[in-house]
Amino acid sequence: MIAASIIPPMQTSERGIAYAHQKIVNDYERLAKVIDGLKAVNRKIVLTIGSWDLLHIGHVRYLLRAKEQGDILVVGVDTDRAIKYYKGPLRPIVPEDERCEMLSYQSCVDFITRLDDVDDQGKWQYDLLKRVKPDVFVAVQDSYPPEQLADIKPHCGELLILPRQAENTSTTNMIQNTVKKHLDQMYALVDRRRE
Repeated sequence: MIAASIIPPMQTSERGIAYAHQKIVNDYERLAKVIDGLKAVNRKIVLTIGSWDLLHIGHVRYLLRAKEQGDILVVGVDTDRAIKYYKGPLRPIVPEDERCEMLSYQSCVDFITRLDDVDDQGKWQYDLLKRVKPDVFVAVQDSYPPEQLADIKPHCGELLILPRQAENTSTTNMIQNTVKKHLDQMYALVDRRRE
């Protein structure tokens, strides 16, 4: 018999996890006060937002590039409700609490906040952007229509558009490819049973 130890799941009281959770600030007023204090000591604030569903290499490269634009990186995370408006009822795959926690472990990310200020049509109302007033807002190429970029611009010092950071990886493609492979296997099994 091989001797083995069973390690229990990590608990939020552990030091590293507790520190990571301090990065998550869901109260926009509180976050704005912290950001105002950082601006007062000449820290350059960068803001980006996204769904961050099924965190992958493109996301991490994008966050690293965003962090290079300033001193403090604030990441808005679309809530489950908001994502359903613009990605459909089957998304997100990963619940918002877990997406926030995953981002909190990224060393380039300084603060995370949930983004739920969308109207009934799923249109972003810019509340986070208006409260944080970042020096730089970073967006992914093709993620916003030109009229929305025009709405964003007055609320930030600079609007930076980055190209996608992974040529072959996107959450949507990962989901579609996985489902397709599983369906192909299921169809193959059905065909074999019919023979």
